[in-house]
Amino acid sequence: MLAADEARTLLDSIYTTTVIGLRDRALIALMTYAFARVGAAAEKMRVEDVYVQGRRTWVRLHEKGGKRHEMPCHHNLEKYLQDYIDGAHLAADPKGFLFRSVIGRTGQLSERPMKQADVYRMIGRRASAAGVATKIGCHTFRATGITEYLSNSGKVEIAQEMANHESARTTGLYDRRKDKMTLDEVERILI
Repeated sequence: MLAADEARTLLDSIYTTTVIGLRDRALIALMTYAFARVGAAAEKMRVEDVYVQGRRTWVRLHEKGGKRHEMPCHHNLEKYLQDYIDGAHLAADPKGFLFRSVIGRTGQLSERPMKQADVYRMIGRRASAAGVATKIGCHTFRATGITEYLSNSGKVEIAQEMANHESARTTGLYDRRKDKMTLDEVERILI
């Protein structure tokens, strides 16, 4: 899990003058703000899965077992997704994959989706470039988002619904608020 300031540093460090930077920022934000699983985000989302309903942008995630999960976007996520879709000129291809792999070293997006391994490598590169020392992976952002939500007076039942978990116990596995309390207590040892 990342602390909120580390997650913000990572997102802010991504150079967004390229379509790849826009893509990477949007994908990391989706996993953080919408608690999206990497498979539901990178490998399954289509451009049409980002849509407007009631003047608000929503995302549709295609989860495990064929379940669809829809969520409104946090304002930062809404901006990042729109910047990416506009920058990559994806609106004309609503049935195409949203998070596309890159063709070799051309900097051009293919029509194929990113795979989980691609996302994992991208996260490692982005974290290293941002100076994030915490060892992170694809699932880091789901835990970061859930923990930050709960730390700011969010309710476990709502986090469970947002994460599309069957059980509150599963949601509890992502709740890292107690990690900070433990560290604070350890620091009381003044030797």
